[in-house]
Amino acid sequence: MEYVKVSTRGDYASRALLSLALHAADDGPTSVRDLAERTGLPQPYLEQILLALKGAGLVRSKRGVGGGYVLARPADEITLGQIVSAVDGPIVAGDFGAPHQNGACDHEGQCVLLAVWSEVGKHMRSHLDSFTLADMVSRSRGWTAPLAPLT
Repeated sequence: MEYVKVSTRGDYASRALLSLALHAADDGPTSVRDLAERTGLPQPYLEQILLALKGAGLVRSKRGVGGGYVLARPADEITLGQIVSAVDGPIVAGDFGAPHQNGACDHEGQCVLLAVWSEVGKHMRSHLDSFTLADMVSRSRGWTAPLAPLT
């Protein structure tokens, strides 16, 4: 069975921000090196991802000795959907384009399927936006039940 996939960038970005959220009470920013060690992610790739997350306003950076990254907002205000979108662009079911308007279909069945793919993308965005970093911190620490698989 094929699944809609979150990219490696989306997974790595989520893992990095979850690590920052898990250590938010620590004193000061987390260096890229420490973040790479904690998460097992490759440092050069992580640096690129953190730049994209900074550009999206999800992390802030501090330069110099004792520098690194911190969350730009509280963990309960950052969703998995925002993280994935920051590094991958819009969350969509596929690269099919927007549904045609006013029945202007070029080919048989095209309008119906474009509308369905659009709805699937909306569902994916909504589902990812239903999980915050704070939720993931709670689950990581065993404070709530683990996520049940989708059926």
